Amino acid sequence: MAQLFLFDMQSPRMTASTASTPSILPENAIEVLGLKKTYKGNGKAPPKVALRGVDLTVKRGSMFGLLGPNGAGKSTLINIIAGVVNKSEGTVKIWDRDIDTHSRDARSALGVVPQEIVADVFFTPRESLEVQAGFYGVPADERRSDELLAALGLSDKANAYVRSLSGGMKRRLMVAKALVHNPPVLILDEPTAGVDVELRRQLWDYVRKINEEGVTVILTTHYLEEAQELCDTIAIVNRGEVITCEPTEQLLRRLDTRNVVVTPETPVTTLPVLNGFSVTSRANGAFAVTYRTGEASVEQVLAAVRGAGISIHDITTEDPDLEDVFLALTYGDTSRPDPTKD
Repeated sequence: MAQLFLFDMQSPRMTASTASTPSILPENAIEVLGLKKTYKGNGKAPPKVALRGVDLTVKRGSMFGLLGPNGAGKSTLINIIAGVVNKSEGTVKIWDRDIDTHSRDARSALGVVPQEIVADVFFTPRESLEVQAGFYGVPADERRSDELLAALGLSDKANAYVRSLSGGMKRRLMVAKALVHNPPVLILDEPTAGVDVELRRQLWDYVRKINEEGVTVILTTHYLEEAQELCDTIAIVNRGEVITCEPTEQLLRRLDTRNVVVTPETPVTTLPVLNGFSVTSRANGAFAVTYRTGEASVEQVLAAVRGAGISIHDITTEDPDLEDVFLALTYGDTSRPDPTKD
């Protein structure tokens, strides 16, 4: 049976249980209402508005993606939830505990992996986890240091100094530290930045596993393909506001455009002019034709290509991905960048 995480009101930490009464669990892992943040001006610099009244709900058990361009307000939002930054207005609840009235309980329900690597370089990974567990008041006989090290592929480094670990290993250690108190909510802020492909795969395998066991995961990343693959729900923040929050599949259907990539028998040096269609160049003399699915079909695209006197060697089709939707919503750009150009 998958673990259900129950809040122990007698202790600031989380306890795992296989209780048969899931109704006592909150419906939402995080609730944000009317959240605003304005940073005071410094010297001649005017005050900066970072959040403009954010409303956001993260369902319990979800794998939730929080995306946005640099400076959109994501870090401010996460730092307020984590208790690092004070809000100007609004309310935040973590596991149904208000961060103002029940701050200790609320933040004990949360594990945070920050974007910056924070490592106790003179400790070993095992010592780092033991110290972190002590901060949360986890009894010695309930600590999971070796279990977490094994799950994150760090067993062979358990007694090495942290300063000797690679950047990817340090990031995985930070994930382990965030989980020592068995929190029901985990925030991962750019967890795979600078991590190689194999370590990234191992990390996501473990994150999927704990999500299946009931842990709510909130992910911020600039690797949009990761968010598309992993997250069941995605919110996009821009200019201090949540501009959309919806299931990933529904979000991907926002654009009704599609590309037909044509490889001609003879590579083109000049793009054809096709009435009613947008044409962009691709590598090796190929080109992409963009059309709206509600207004045209692939057959009409191919007929237009043939009508321009081009013999077709091969075609492939491309549906919109999360990058296309992200660019359209944040920058108003629905075109796919030309991979032959920087």
